[in-house]
Amino acid sequence: MKLPLSRRECLSQAACGFGALALTGLAAQNARAAAVNPLAAKPGHHPAKAKRVIFLFMQGGVSHVDSYDYKPRLDKDDGKQLQFDDARVIANTGMRGSSQRVMKPLWKFAQRGETGKWASDLFPEVNTVVDELCFVHSMHTEGVAHGPATLFLHCGSTNFVRPSMGSWALYGLGSENANLPGFISIAPSAGNGGARNYGNAFLPAIYQGTPVGRAGGPASDATIRNLIPGLPPNVTQEHFDLLRELNAEQLRQKPGDAELEAVAASYELAWRMQKNAPDVMDVSKESTATQKLYGIGEKATDNFGKQCLMARRLSEAGVRFVQVTYGDNSANPAWDQHSNLPKHGDHARAVDRPIAGLIADLKQRGLLEDTIVWWGGEFGRTPYAEKNGTGRDHNPGGFTVWLAGGGFKRAFSFGATDEFGAAATENKVHMHDLHATILHQLGLNHEKLTFKYAGRDFRLTDVHGRVVKELVS
Repeated sequence: MKLPLSRRECLSQAACGFGALALTGLAAQNARAAAVNPLAAKPGHHPAKAKRVIFLFMQGGVSHVDSYDYKPRLDKDDGKQLQFDDARVIANTGMRGSSQRVMKPLWKFAQRGETGKWASDLFPEVNTVVDELCFVHSMHTEGVAHGPATLFLHCGSTNFVRPSMGSWALYGLGSENANLPGFISIAPSAGNGGARNYGNAFLPAIYQGTPVGRAGGPASDATIRNLIPGLPPNVTQEHFDLLRELNAEQLRQKPGDAELEAVAASYELAWRMQKNAPDVMDVSKESTATQKLYGIGEKATDNFGKQCLMARRLSEAGVRFVQVTYGDNSANPAWDQHSNLPKHGDHARAVDRPIAGLIADLKQRGLLEDTIVWWGGEFGRTPYAEKNGTGRDHNPGGFTVWLAGGGFKRAFSFGATDEFGAAATENKVHMHDLHATILHQLGLNHEKLTFKYAGRDFRLTDVHGRVVKELVS
């Protein structure tokens, strides 16, 4: 019997019906055998304290000395020309000890919460939940520029194409919901590595992330393209049934073709998503009180508030790894104030209430206990003015991140930078160490989470990294 549509026509029309083009490589079921599910939830290497991760990526690098790393010496020596080992100067000339003008923090520090944690006025709403947070003040990383440092943050490498952390987590643990992607990146940036920051690299294609929206774009665009069918349900069903038969025949002819399996499985997942994803991603279904908690409806916080609430809904529905990027697609990412440091205040107002709301919401729903919330950027900023101006340059040598939930200690601070906040000096934590520790809380041993490629076993932390056991309870 002659088919009413060619394979090319069928693929084209069916794709418009259930968003397969946006989801190629993601799967929750192997099309060759319904009983085999490559994304089925699987046990880790040891008992886990957390089931999922929400990563709040502050693109461009928040100034730690203006937010959470209190350094009285900056007020004392404000305006003085002192010698510092500047990362950019060292990278460009190899010279140490360049003269720089010390710049005091622009936001006032005070002790916050029941534990008296020193934090500035930059994030007043987050300060109300500061006792839930675990601070790491001794972070250091690789890469002075945004591109290499951003790739290192996400993939553990500054220049080689490597799988992203979300892909590694999905590869190691599978997904908790067969009807949704296991790894979603909300509003990712097209720059500084772009899709590589949520890509699968040499891992099977089913483990790559699904982008939702774009950095700097409105939250209304934060959706999966072509998710709503453009054809009547009965016609879409006929197209899908035919497509499934064609894919099954292709797989029988090419057994073991991982790329073909991923494409076929992506259609299966996309079909199931039609009935599940639109509802999960619709934040308007939340109560007025919950939306207000995230700052939805208010000009400054509406956009990021909707994205954070979407992250909670996706996590609650079983998505393993959700990333929310606060940034844009310009040459100078959001927090990148080389001049005009007061601009940090505008960005803080946009994210402060949504982040505090996310922590409070997760806690009241009982989700914070087994959800890791990770906040931070690709590096910090210098304690001195760049070129004697009004901003701060990149600082990969010492900066702050915080974590909440997922078995991390509450109201805890670890490590320290020097008296100016220029470099990590006490209990230093490398980005490889942070990756290893987050994986550990998910039940994964970073040394055992490997994939053989090009003759060697690769892992997120390469041949480095240690679990920072002091951070976990």
